[in-house]
Amino acid sequence: VSGLLCCPERTKQNNPNSNVFAGFCKLGIIIMLFVFPKQVESLYPHPGWVELDPEVLWSQFIAVIKETVQAAGLHMRQIAGLGISTQRVTFITWHKKTGKPFHNFISWQDLRSAELVNSWNKSLLLKVIHVIFTVLHFLTGSDRYLAPSFLTFSTHQASMKLSWVFKNIHEVKAAKKNNCCFGTVDTWLLYRLTKGSVYATDYSNASSTGIFEPFTKCWSPTLCNLLSIPMSIFPPVKDTSFNFGSTDSEIFGIPIPIMAVVADQQSAMFGECCFHPGDVKLTMGTGGFWNVNTGEHLFASRGSLYPLIGWKIGEEVVYLTEGSISDIGTAIKWAQDIDETAEMAKSVADSQGVCFIPGLQVSGDDPYLCASFMGLNPSTNRNHLVRAILESVAFRNKLLYDIIVEKVNIPLRTIRADGGVSNNSFVMQMTSDLINKKIEKPANVDMSSLGAAFLAGLASGFWTDKKQLKKLRQIEAVFEPQKDSEEYRPAMDAWLQAMKHSPHW
Repeated sequence: VSGLLCCPERTKQNNPNSNVFAGFCKLGIIIMLFVFPKQVESLYPHPGWVELDPEVLWSQFIAVIKETVQAAGLHMRQIAGLGISTQRVTFITWHKKTGKPFHNFISWQDLRSAELVNSWNKSLLLKVIHVIFTVLHFLTGSDRYLAPSFLTFSTHQASMKLSWVFKNIHEVKAAKKNNCCFGTVDTWLLYRLTKGSVYATDYSNASSTGIFEPFTKCWSPTLCNLLSIPMSIFPPVKDTSFNFGSTDSEIFGIPIPIMAVVADQQSAMFGECCFHPGDVKLTMGTGGFWNVNTGEHLFASRGSLYPLIGWKIGEEVVYLTEGSISDIGTAIKWAQDIDETAEMAKSVADSQGVCFIPGLQVSGDDPYLCASFMGLNPSTNRNHLVRAILESVAFRNKLLYDIIVEKVNIPLRTIRADGGVSNNSFVMQMTSDLINKKIEKPANVDMSSLGAAFLAGLASGFWTDKKQLKKLRQIEAVFEPQKDSEEYRPAMDAWLQAMKHSPHW
C-alpha cells in the first residue's frame, strides 16, 4: 500500500487537461491509488506456515506505483512524495552486506512458533517473571511494570517467530553477530527503494512487533535476552511522518522522497482522522481490529488488549489500545462474495441454531483451534450457514467492545469503520445494534492508503495541520442502532456455548 503526492503547480503545467487530477487537486490530495493490482499470493510450504515471496512483493510494489502514475496520465517527475503503509508484524531477515534474504517473509498469520508459544506460556520462568514485575508494579505503581506482570506470548507476535528463525535457520545463526538485518515489510521496502542506503522503521511498525517496548520507546533488551535474539539485528526507529530519504533514481527514473512510513492499522486510524483521545477505529478486513486513541497515556496490556504507538510526528506521540480478531474477511469470502452475503443473511429470520466457530486464535492459548459449524440440522441451508458466519463477526465485535469499555478508562467518542467487510451492511448494522452505538463508514474504504498520503503530505508541507485533513473526510453511511441488543441474546448465548465446546480440537 502506498500513497503518492504530486505538486499541483507541476500538474497544471504538465497536465492541464486531466479532469480527474484537477478534482483531486481541489481536495488537496494529489494522487492516491494504493492497493496492489494483483494480490500477493501467500505461500504454504508446511501446514500452519504462511509466507510471502519477497521478490514477488517487491516487483508488485514497484509495478503498482508505475501503473498508477501512468493510468493517471502523469509523469514520475510530478510526484512530490511517497508514503508507505504496510502489513504489520510480517517480517524477513537478510544479510547486511549482500542484501540477500535468508528466508521468505514470515506472515503474521504463520503458526510455526505455536509449540514455542505454548512452551513459554506454561514455563516456570514466565511465572517467575510475572511475580517479579507484579511486585515492582506494587512498589512503584508504574504501568511500565504492569504489562510484563501478565506477559503472555502469541503466534501473532514476531518475537517467537524470530526466535524460531534463530533456532532453525542455519544461515541466520551463522550471520547473527553483525551481519543479520531484521525488518518488517516497511523496512524491507525502504532498504530496496534506496538500494541499501536507508535501514529504518517507524514507531508504529516497531511497536506492533511485540519486541519493541512502547514505554521506553526502544527495542526490548530483556525480551531479546530471554529469547536469545541479538539486539544488533534491529533497525533504527524514526518518526512516522518523516523524510526517510529518496528512492534510487534507477528505480523510477528520478529520485522520489519517501515522506512517511506507517503500519496499516495505525495508518487507517490516521486516515479516519481519529486524532482525539476516545476516538475509535474499527477495521474489518482479513482480520478485525479495534483501535482506541488513548492520547498521551499508554495503557498497559490488559486482557485481550495491546498497547501500541499510533504515530510519532515531531514531539507528538499518540498511543493506541488495540484488540484484534482473526480471520474475518477470509471466512466471509470462503462463503461467498462479501457484498452478496448480507442479502443472503437477511433472507432468513435467523441461523436456525447454527453457530460458526471462527477458529484460528479466537483463544490466545489455543493456536490450533479449527473453524467449524455447530448445530447443523436437516433443514439447514446455505443462507443459514452464511448468516451464522456473519453473526460470529458481530458477536466478536461485541465481545471486544465490552472489554474496551471495561478496561480502557477513557470515554469513547466516535466509532469509524473501514476495510472490505465494512461494506457488509448486515455485519455493520448488527454490530451497531449490539454495542448500541452509531458507526460511521467513510466513502473511501481503503483508509490505510489515505493515512499514508496524509502523513506524507504533512511531512512534505503539503498540509500544515490536521484541521485541513479533517475537512477532507467524506462519510458514505452511518449505521445507528435499530434493535435492542437483548433481542440478540438467545443467539449470542448459543454462540458463546458453542465456543466453550470448541477449544483443543
